[in-house]
Amino acid sequence: MFKYTMIRLRRSYLALFGLFILLVLIVCAVFADQLAPYGYAQQDYMMICKPPSTLHWLGTDEFGRDILSRLIYGSRISLQVGLIAVSISLVVGGLIGAVSGYFGGRLDNVLMRLMDVQMAIPTILMAIVISSVLGPGLFNLMVAVGITYIPKFARLTRASVLSIKDQEFIEAARAMGASHKRIICLYILPNCAAPLIVQSTLSVANAILFAATLSFLGLGIQPPYPEWGGMLSAARPYLRNSAHMSIFPGLAIMFTILSLNFLGDGLRDALDPKQKR
Repeated sequence: MFKYTMIRLRRSYLALFGLFILLVLIVCAVFADQLAPYGYAQQDYMMICKPPSTLHWLGTDEFGRDILSRLIYGSRISLQVGLIAVSISLVVGGLIGAVSGYFGGRLDNVLMRLMDVQMAIPTILMAIVISSVLGPGLFNLMVAVGITYIPKFARLTRASVLSIKDQEFIEAARAMGASHKRIICLYILPNCAAPLIVQSTLSVANAILFAATLSFLGLGIQPPYPEWGGMLSAARPYLRNSAHMSIFPGLAIMFTILSLNFLGDGLRDALDPKQKR
């Protein structure tokens, strides 16, 4: 399965481009201390709002901090928020969807109506409300973003479970005396992995964008920690005279979201059983 998936994935140049950008971001996040030419909070008041130069390849901000260094350190925060927030959504939403789809009946009706109520609320509005209640900070930001995506994973998992639970190998597991927990964990959820992997990849992109939006509004990561949305927010007063302060964080967000969407589309096609090998 993995072998054929990688063969199909290599046929998509956009997916490979997205994977390459994602690997670059991961390297920047892991080795930020070694790759960044300056510290993310290191200030030089003689270099305030300077354009790109040989000393500062992407220029400096309003405190004389190197923008390239802050973008490199910011990749660590953005990827951390995206991965952990989606992990929260995947675990909680997957559990709700699996239980709802497997047992059905009144429990299914109650859980899905709760998910419908949450989906009726605009996701950005819910994220703002949760962030306002919990307060700013990295952990609260991850929780706020993670909660907003729970219904998507719950409904996707439920749909997959409904298509699997009545198949012959599930009936055979029941006949052999397997418990409900064992059937769900060992037989049903592994067969739901393909759509969940694709949804997770696309959701990481949306989670990073949501985190940047919340930080832009002042509800996410607080200064001096570098976060791309927070860098955009801080650069607003200097947009006319120092446009580079907004351009480079915006490009970082754009390429990250674009690469994850390309990779998600490639995985969707690669994991599609209808595709020819």
